[in-house]
Amino acid sequence: MKPLIALTCALALYVPLSQADMPQTPQATTSMSTLLDIQHNWAKANYQLRDDAQVAAFEALLKDAKALSDSDPLKAESWIWLGITQSTFAGVKGGLGALSLAEDAKKSLEKALEINPDALQGSAYTSLGTLYHKVPGWPIGFGSDKTAKEMLQKALEINPEGIDPNYFYGEFLYDKHKYKAAKKYLLKAQNAQSRPDRPVADSGRQQEIKDLLAKIERKLD
Repeated sequence: MKPLIALTCALALYVPLSQADMPQTPQATTSMSTLLDIQHNWAKANYQLRDDAQVAAFEALLKDAKALSDSDPLKAESWIWLGITQSTFAGVKGGLGALSLAEDAKKSLEKALEINPDALQGSAYTSLGTLYHKVPGWPIGFGSDKTAKEMLQKALEINPEGIDPNYFYGEFLYDKHKYKAAKKYLLKAQNAQSRPDRPVADSGRQQEIKDLLAKIERKLD
């Protein structure tokens, strides 16, 4: 049985937003600002906090993400980040008790796909693919490596140069013992364009890439 683990640090997806990307209304500007705040707070909680402090931070972040999706339910980006928060919090909690959070994350990400599958360069596909890969399969959960592969490949079709789709597909291939193929995608992730407005998330992701590449090198020796 595949345990519900390793969702922590798994979903650090990037929202490539700028003022020019959104309609210039007070509501849109506030929504964008709040979404960026959620991104930054997620990175801090995920990469810089541990134990009770991390749990408390994710509890607060989950409330903020829910409030944002409730305030603008037709905005796919809000549902994506709600799903990311839910899934990462599931990893922080760990064990089968986190499965309900993973189920909630799945619903949030599916909602985002219904609204706009291309939102945030297909990030919902990356997040869902990771969930399907990490969550236990039937009869415990909804996990499926077949579906995970389909989702992750779809994310790469939309955003072939992105750090996240390349990292997560590389991780998927590593877990399937396809080390040479995994290395190819991880190196591409390592060389992806940096995200100047998200230094904490970039630093954490690059460390994950470095660690996984080191494991692959040991396997290939």
